[in-house]
Amino acid sequence: MLGIPALDAPAQATAIQATPTQAGSTQAGSTQAGSTQARSTQARSTQTVAPPEPEWFFDDFTYADTAALQQAGWQLRSAHGHPGIPGARWNPDGAQMVDDPTRPGKRLLRLHAQTDGTGPGTSQVQVCHQRKYLAGTYAARVRFSDQPVSGADGDPVIQTFYAVSPLRFDFDPEFSELDWEYLPNGGWGSDKTRLYGITWQTVRLDPWLAFNQQHEEFAALGQPGHDWHTLVMQVADGRTQWFVDGRQVTEHGGRNYPVVPMSINFNLWFSPNGPLATGGTPRVYEQDVDWVLHAKDTVLSPAQIEARVAQWRLKGVARLDQVRPPVPALENRCDF
Repeated sequence: MLGIPALDAPAQATAIQATPTQAGSTQAGSTQAGSTQARSTQARSTQTVAPPEPEWFFDDFTYADTAALQQAGWQLRSAHGHPGIPGARWNPDGAQMVDDPTRPGKRLLRLHAQTDGTGPGTSQVQVCHQRKYLAGTYAARVRFSDQPVSGADGDPVIQTFYAVSPLRFDFDPEFSELDWEYLPNGGWGSDKTRLYGITWQTVRLDPWLAFNQQHEEFAALGQPGHDWHTLVMQVADGRTQWFVDGRQVTEHGGRNYPVVPMSINFNLWFSPNGPLATGGTPRVYEQDVDWVLHAKDTVLSPAQIEARVAQWRLKGVARLDQVRPPVPALENRCDF
């Protein structure tokens, strides 16, 4: 989760790999039976072959508590470091399971962070799934918030959904990241409310120098009653397609295309350049997550995603984890 950017709908699911076609054959013959057989074989050869079902990862966040969340493969960050205010604490208790007030019996993942403008007075939160995701479709339904739940408004808070690999060293050529970041109070040299969609190639953190491709949506997405949004990233054939609430907003590609498996993450943190004055009552922000999914090696439209989630919920499917990890498995970290 890097933070500051550099200055620098198909009707059917589409498998990224080519799907083998059925080859029809005919056998010469003068009899009527032979002709009938040939026509039947030809008809079969022109039938559409449905792409295979992808390996799915889906989580509806129905857990009783965060202990159950962790047993399902999620990690809660406690490691210090980038991003955020220097000296801030990454607080595992900032992740909570709460009841959905609009759907009896439904649960939500809630991220809870707060700051008084100082490092020791700031707690941030990050939740990470395993590092095993690359090509395919990523999607999540999240609730952004434009105002704090308590305290004065105005901190440059960043609310996110992203996939990332570790940055092993400066300008790591294998670094990969796909990143949604919402800044309700602006930040990074601008006070404008905006949503970033960013595809990263590589970066040096200090002094900062990044190579990426970005898109900005200038809109207030966290107003009560209009704060839930579905974010989609399609990763296939050297391009990434980005969608907000079913609308495609950008396309990225070239050297920014991800090249190694990534983990799926959500975090809530504060930019170091611009909090409100230090001291006083801490300002508390929240972000909720309804569900998240990944379809391995398969491109799904936003409409297909919504239909599949509705189908799973109708059938009572709360979680699927079919995406197999690489062999040998990669280290699962929650520190970036």
